[in-house]
Amino acid sequence: MANKITPYNDVSRSKKEQVADMFDTISENYDGLNRVISFGIDIQWRNKVVKLVKETQPKRILDIATGTGDLAIALTKTGATEIIGLDISQGMLDVGVKKIKEKELSHLISMIKGDSEQLPYQDNHFDAITVAFGVRNFEHLEKGLAEIYRVLRPQGILAILETSVPTKTPYKQGYHFYTSKIMPAIGRIFSKDQSAYSYLSESAAAFPYGTAFNNILKKTGFNTIKDRPQTLGVATIYTARK
Repeated sequence: MANKITPYNDVSRSKKEQVADMFDTISENYDGLNRVISFGIDIQWRNKVVKLVKETQPKRILDIATGTGDLAIALTKTGATEIIGLDISQGMLDVGVKKIKEKELSHLISMIKGDSEQLPYQDNHFDAITVAFGVRNFEHLEKGLAEIYRVLRPQGILAILETSVPTKTPYKQGYHFYTSKIMPAIGRIFSKDQSAYSYLSESAAAFPYGTAFNNILKKTGFNTIKDRPQTLGVATIYTARK
């Protein structure tokens, strides 16, 4: 992204710090509001990620920017024996821990506070790494992707689910109207942080997608890169191998 978009436009704090504070603030109502804003379709997208990861038969999975753990929980369907959800927001992790305990999955999923650009794991440690709606929040995108590459084992799979922008008329115009006007309005009504959903909308619109993001993955060292646009192109699933 050419311009660094941050939640609060606070030049005295890093994007990383602002993103952590933002998600801490909205953590309690994030899941419900997310379902409303996406019309629940995000659940289907995550299930597709799970299916792609399951095909590789992973044993150890890292879910970066795990938030409240939706994807980490869904990844239990892969048959993995260890799933780690990592996030910089303690508020989001706290909500996720409650959900995991309620589902009696604490023996399988660990929720860890950590930085995607400084992963606390050794080289070639994970069979699969996933990120759902999180890479656009990286302060330094290529640094974060390089860390993912480092801790992923050779031939391991990276699966990223991220927002993208429809390219065809009238879907492109409808997407811009919804994300710039409707989504922030819904966020302001139901969230105590009025900046959060404006940031999420702006960062989604500015993030490189499709071929542009494929090229960044290739530059980082990944191969066998494939993008799969979802729901008229409002989101994309990327897969790549080390």
